[in-house]
Amino acid sequence: MYHLLPFRFEPLNDHYDILVNEVGDYLIEPLGTAHQIANREINENEELFKDLTANFFISETKTPALIDNLASRYRTKKSFLDSFTSLHIFVLTLRCNQNCIYCQASSRDKNAKQSDISSTDLDLAINLMFMSPSTAITMEFQGGEPTLAFEKLKYAVEKTEILNKEFEKHITYVLCTNCINLTSLQLSFLKEHNILISTSLDGPEFLHNQNRGKTDGYQNTIKGIQNARDIIGHDRISALMTTSNESLNFSKEIIDAYLQNGFSEIFLRALNPYGLAKDNIWDDYNTCFLSFYFKTLDYILELNFKGIRFVENFTTLFLKKILTPFCIGFVDLQSPAGIINSVVVYNYDGYVYASDESRMIAENNDYSFQIGHLSDSYNDIFFSSKVGEIAQVWSNESLAGCSDCAFQAYCGADPVRNYSTQGDPYGYRPKSFFCKRNKAIIKHLLLLMDEHPEVLKVFKSWIK
Repeated sequence: MYHLLPFRFEPLNDHYDILVNEVGDYLIEPLGTAHQIANREINENEELFKDLTANFFISETKTPALIDNLASRYRTKKSFLDSFTSLHIFVLTLRCNQNCIYCQASSRDKNAKQSDISSTDLDLAINLMFMSPSTAITMEFQGGEPTLAFEKLKYAVEKTEILNKEFEKHITYVLCTNCINLTSLQLSFLKEHNILISTSLDGPEFLHNQNRGKTDGYQNTIKGIQNARDIIGHDRISALMTTSNESLNFSKEIIDAYLQNGFSEIFLRALNPYGLAKDNIWDDYNTCFLSFYFKTLDYILELNFKGIRFVENFTTLFLKKILTPFCIGFVDLQSPAGIINSVVVYNYDGYVYASDESRMIAENNDYSFQIGHLSDSYNDIFFSSKVGEIAQVWSNESLAGCSDCAFQAYCGADPVRNYSTQGDPYGYRPKSFFCKRNKAIIKHLLLLMDEHPEVLKVFKSWIK
């Protein structure tokens, strides 16, 4: 007689069960295997018995001999919690020079300087950032279009470097920009201070321009990307796209546009339910996005089979959680949730928010995830009663519909999205696209790897 250890399961398709233990190890077995395990019907002479024992699904003793090994692996999976908040987002301005149809940030006219962060608040935000216990800090500049307030960025970086002589933290700088407004002087500053650029490219010219509401958006963006590469280096610039309704029919064209413009990876990002994007998510969008994602991933795999290395980064995040023992820094797939634990936002108006999406909700006069003001103390912001309330709903291990889900170890909790789409931070999984999308993608990846060894080989090359 063997003892059951914690694991979760559900049918993967009409033929197989998926079994996943506490640290994400999985087994794909014939349908009904989970029922047999639970009923102690697995014979110790079977090969399955050995696999289940070796992977901590069952144990011949009440406490497994290698329980400390399992505990160590679990700590590794949750190690993103060790250093607390490491990503600090500075919203320098809401001003923007584009007119994106899916804008999540409720941007303002490029001349609306009242939407810039004040020098006083910028100082307070930097001081607050240095109070984080994390030894490695990412300082990310967002907008609007942050280059429209470049003097604020310059001041923030220079002050941070002066203060860091005392704190000695490892600091990574990231500028999120559409690249249109960058000048040679600005790029020289970015190069001098080793600042990375994260930009946006939605695909071919007609699609990019349609999404941005500008007839010259694509040409200006490509020109800006090339200028940046010439000065700060090709590998210092990454790009992501947003899948608008218009994007759904052009999967091949989007990938080809990335290749033609010198990119070797892409992040297939769905519309998020904030700002203008919320109004542009139509009834069938979520279903269509999954079809788009699967079709695009197929094309990307075809390219890799032909020897053209091209990586899909959203897939890679799941693969790292499935195939490696390590945690990831992507806040949407963390549990406890990445909000506050991994990221915090210092908004242009002086208020502090639990995440980037939280400040987007606030632009509609809903301050449910506003956790303080920059003039407040560190303890009053990060250990307030409001943060305590959010903490009640930020772990998928304790949420109905998540706690018993086979894919819990690969997914995350997102109370902000739950609140935005369902009016409740706890959320209801059967009506959650976040849940449906992630489960569908995880199932798809598991089946691909199980049925096609050549796909597994490609996937492993992506996570090296």
